[in-house]
Amino acid sequence: MLELPGFPWDSLAAAKARATEHPGGIVDLSVGTPVDDTPAVAREALAAASNAHGYPTVWGTPECRASIRRYMQRRWNAPELTDEHVLPVIGTKELVGWLPILLGLGAEDVVAFPEEAYPTYEIGALAAGARPLACDDPAGLPEATKVIWINSPSNPTGRILSVDELRAFVARVRELGALLVSDECYGEFAWDAEACSVLDPRVCDGDTTGLLAVHSVSKRSNAAGYRAGFVVGDPQVVQALVGLRKHLGMMLPAPVQAALVAMLDDDTHVQLQRERYLARRALLRPALEAAGFTVDHSEGSLYLWATRGEHSSATVDWLAERGILVAPGTFYGLKAANHVRVALTATDERIAAAVERLRG
Repeated sequence: MLELPGFPWDSLAAAKARATEHPGGIVDLSVGTPVDDTPAVAREALAAASNAHGYPTVWGTPECRASIRRYMQRRWNAPELTDEHVLPVIGTKELVGWLPILLGLGAEDVVAFPEEAYPTYEIGALAAGARPLACDDPAGLPEATKVIWINSPSNPTGRILSVDELRAFVARVRELGALLVSDECYGEFAWDAEACSVLDPRVCDGDTTGLLAVHSVSKRSNAAGYRAGFVVGDPQVVQALVGLRKHLGMMLPAPVQAALVAMLDDDTHVQLQRERYLARRALLRPALEAAGFTVDHSEGSLYLWATRGEHSSATVDWLAERGILVAPGTFYGLKAANHVRVALTATDERIAAAVERLRG
C-alpha cells in the first residue's frame, strides 16, 4: 500500500471545534471552496447535455478543445494552438497528483516546486517515488530535475511572478531538458500585478516546447463541484498524456465538457466574481492589519498571506478563539511556518462577521 503523509486539513479538527463554539458561529476561511452560485450559463449547458448515453472521449469533444484554444488565445495571449496542444482533465488536482506517475518518473528523478506551495506538488512526486525538492531559484535546480512546478498567482501566498521571473524558469527548463508546468488556476484573480501565462510569447517566445499551462474553472466560475480543468502546451507531451489516459479511463464527463465550453466562452460572470472577491478583500485585509497582522505578497489569488510574527499554530489558535478558522502555513512548507492562509471564499455576511471579530 502506498504510504503518503496525512491529509493536512484533518489536523484542523480541534481548531475547527473551538471556532464552532463561538456564539456567532464559525467563519471558515481555511479552504478555497467557492461559496457563490455557479453561473447560469454553466448550469443550463450541463442540463442541455445531460442525455449522455455514450462514453466521452479522453481528448474531449471538438467543441471543448476549440473553446480551450479560444480562451487561451483570447485571455492569455497564447500562440496559435491546435487541438494537439490541449487536453481537458478531471479537475486540476488530479493532474497535479498524477503527472509524475504518468511521466514515468522514479527514484533518480527530481520534481521541483515552490518553497511555499500547494502540498499536492510534493504528494505527486512522492506517489511516483521521485524526489521532491522545494526550490524558488531556477539556477539552483539540479541536473536530475525532470519536472518544475511554478504557481502564479500562488496558492498560498498570492505572489505573482513577473515576466522576467517566468523567463528565467523557461530558460532553465530548456537547459535541463525538463518539463515546466505552470499552475495558472488563479490567473483570473490578479489584484496588484499582472498575471501572465507561461505560454505568453513574452515568456516563451512563441515556443511551447517543454511547457504546460494548467487551468481550472473551479475558482474562475465557482464550479469546483464540476471537476473541470485543462492543460495546454507542448503537443508531444499533451498527446502522450492523452494516450496514457485512454488506458486509465481518465475522461471528463460529456455534460461537464459542455458546461466547460459555456464557462470558457463567457467572461461576464468572471468579472462579476472578481468584483465580489475584491469587495471582500477590501474589508478583510485592513481588518487583519488593524488587528496586528502583516499581509505579505497577496498580489493575487483568493487568499491573504498573513503573519503575527509567531508560529502559525499559535495564530490558528488565536483566531479560533474568535470563531475564525484559517489554514496554518505549516501545510505549505517549512518556509511558511509563521504565516496563515486566510481565504476570501466566504459569503459577504461571514466576511463581515470576521471583520467585526477582528476589531474585537
